[in-house]
Amino acid sequence: MLTISQAEEYAADLVAAAGRAGADAADAIFVEGRSTDVSVRLGQLEDVGRSEGAEIGLRLFVGQRSASVSSSDFSKEALSALVERAIAMAREAPEDPWAGLAPKELLMKGALADLENDDGREIDPAILRELALTSEDAARSVEGVTNSEGASASAGRTIFAMSTSTGFTRGYSASSYGCSACVIAGQGNTMQRDYDFHTTRYFEDLDPAAEIGKRAGERAIARLNPQRLTSGQMPIVFDPRVGSSFLSYLIQAISGSAITRKTSFLLDSLDQNIFNEAITVKEDPFRKRGLASRAFDGEGLPTKPLNIIDQGRLTTWLLDSAAARQLNKVPTGHARRGVGGPPSIGTGNLYIAAGKETPAALMSDIKEGLYVTEMIGSGVNLITGDYSRGASGFIIRDGQIAEPVAEITIAANLKDMFMNIVAANDLRFRRSTEVPTLRIEGMMVAGQ
Repeated sequence: MLTISQAEEYAADLVAAAGRAGADAADAIFVEGRSTDVSVRLGQLEDVGRSEGAEIGLRLFVGQRSASVSSSDFSKEALSALVERAIAMAREAPEDPWAGLAPKELLMKGALADLENDDGREIDPAILRELALTSEDAARSVEGVTNSEGASASAGRTIFAMSTSTGFTRGYSASSYGCSACVIAGQGNTMQRDYDFHTTRYFEDLDPAAEIGKRAGERAIARLNPQRLTSGQMPIVFDPRVGSSFLSYLIQAISGSAITRKTSFLLDSLDQNIFNEAITVKEDPFRKRGLASRAFDGEGLPTKPLNIIDQGRLTTWLLDSAAARQLNKVPTGHARRGVGGPPSIGTGNLYIAAGKETPAALMSDIKEGLYVTEMIGSGVNLITGDYSRGASGFIIRDGQIAEPVAEITIAANLKDMFMNIVAANDLRFRRSTEVPTLRIEGMMVAGQ
């Protein structure tokens, strides 16, 4: 792999070439990655995959017209042709009065903070194979597990560099490691499947493979012989594995593109309470070893810790530079970029702050309710906030988790759901978007 400085040089050289060819402004993204993935099933090696690749993307502007191109060929001739093609495309593109690079005065300055994104290790495929085998063995050893969909372990490293014609050039590297298992319990029409996984930046932080497998097996067993739940309005408690989806709906609804297009159910909610006062939604892009930690965004703007929801109040839209110009606001450092196309919106280590009660206390007063561990489908309308999804999980009866349930639908409106969320105290940082156990009152359940 290239060094970070070599990746930065590639990006900067391409931007300079765009300027010489007639572009008024340009930025370039360089990404190089390599990964190894080992899969096993029923105790036998099933696949060993090794991938390596690099790509560079160029976005340039001719007046208020722009174009984006990318290439995995880094020869001088190929990159020269890439620039010429982008110039020709931009001259034929429609004008966009809002498009452009981030304001120069707002770009990140100084050295990058050490976010511990890369442990610099090289993991032998034999070690990954042993992790996968251990994980699957532990899952299959759980009594009642009858089959396996396999287990896997992976290791990878990525180099990212960005350069702009306004003087910004920075890059960084990131490592990643993962282990997972997925098994089946029961026989015939009664079979149920479940899984567990863990992903980290540092190899030393990865959960023991046997623990990952054991959790997968126990989850599959717990789902056997599901019942149907009587339809009605009841409290629903969401496992952290599925509750994090509510934050994805929030981020989509407050992104600059949704606001400028007026396609958000939160269109008039800035500086308003959209959650109850006990809920704070935080973003921490500086968390060391975080899966979404980053010092700068996809336009070269500095990131910062932020309370997106502060005691229930929506504090900001999430804006790239184009949306900020259209709304006459300042970009917020939430642009995310790949090698092709314009920026989208992304966050760095997003989470709902922990509440005060344990999950057990949170459901202790529920006579009959639902504990959701899996959701199916995507029946969510982000223009109206209407929410309807398939779900499975467990009945809550007299404050205790009881028998499993399946083939049910839960429905409400996201505005009401947000306002009624209560968070438990079991927040753990294991994913890029994280929540504790959540309780929501008044949702409709369609079962029998």
